[in-house]
Amino acid sequence: MSHSSAAALPTRRTRAGLRAAWVAVALVVASVVLAVIGLGVGSSGLESVWHMLDDPVAAQIVWDIRAPRTLGAFAAGALLGLAGAIAQGLFRNPLADPFLLGSASGATLAVALALAALGISPFAAGWAMRWGMTGAAFAGAVLAVLLTLALARGVQHTLRLLLAGVVVGVVMGALASLVTLSFPATLQAMQAFMLGSTAFIGWQSCGLMAAVWLVCVAVAWAMARVLDGLVLGEATAMSLGLPLAPLRLALVAVLALATGAAVAQTGLIAFVGLAAPHVVRGLVKTTHAWLVVLASLMGGALLMLADTLARGLLAPQELPVGVLTAVIGGGYLLWLMGRGRR
Repeated sequence: MSHSSAAALPTRRTRAGLRAAWVAVALVVASVVLAVIGLGVGSSGLESVWHMLDDPVAAQIVWDIRAPRTLGAFAAGALLGLAGAIAQGLFRNPLADPFLLGSASGATLAVALALAALGISPFAAGWAMRWGMTGAAFAGAVLAVLLTLALARGVQHTLRLLLAGVVVGVVMGALASLVTLSFPATLQAMQAFMLGSTAFIGWQSCGLMAAVWLVCVAVAWAMARVLDGLVLGEATAMSLGLPLAPLRLALVAVLALATGAAVAQTGLIAFVGLAAPHVVRGLVKTTHAWLVVLASLMGGALLMLADTLARGLLAPQELPVGVLTAVIGGGYLLWLMGRGRR
């Protein structure tokens, strides 16, 4: 390498870092704007915001319903975006999403079993939606990932891990459908869970997801060098002296924790974890140290935007937020594929 080329390399890295920093600032500003807009979207419109100081009911609507829901949507989207960036780097596959290891199907099966066990009365279904389904979804997602690891005999082989995740997802999805067919009265609650919803997020859920996000993003950022090495191939990563087996296991644990925490609070929300890293890569080319952070911010902004639209497009009725994320994320990926072919 010539002296001029060696001197130009730090300059390129500096420019890429500056651009990534500007993208992060833009995403934070956009998220703040979306959060402010989200406080004014609902059945009572902006009137609740204007009368917060002199109307206790309006204040309760904003601070106890809209604010935790808006911030919870950002937290869940941030977890899914982070998990998507980890999954795509871990499997070296741009189509990998947070649910690839069977966590979505595991959560669905656990929720179906919880609804069948708790009963089908309106009171039982409502209680299960708030508490029983939350714990069941998280436990089901984590257990599905553990089963995938057991079938793959660890994390030494990425392809075997990927195939095991697909098998676990198919089998648990079929079992969840069987449970739902056996208890038809649970179909409506199951449909709400599978379409995703932020309506049941409270301040406690926001705090829980924020704490999980802080832990996951810190660990993912610390292991970004492993993801950079895996992108170049396992042989190259091993030549760099990286202990792949324990580090890959730690990344799988972060992936399972982030996905399980988000699914437990919001249900199955599609395309956020898949689309967020792609949108970031379209804005800036950077290493995984920046990518995991930017994808997390992008996922939070995307889900907060979808939640705001879900509440506002047909107000006072609401659309399932999972439908909007599928439309937005799927539309973007189709446009990206069409641009790539051109």
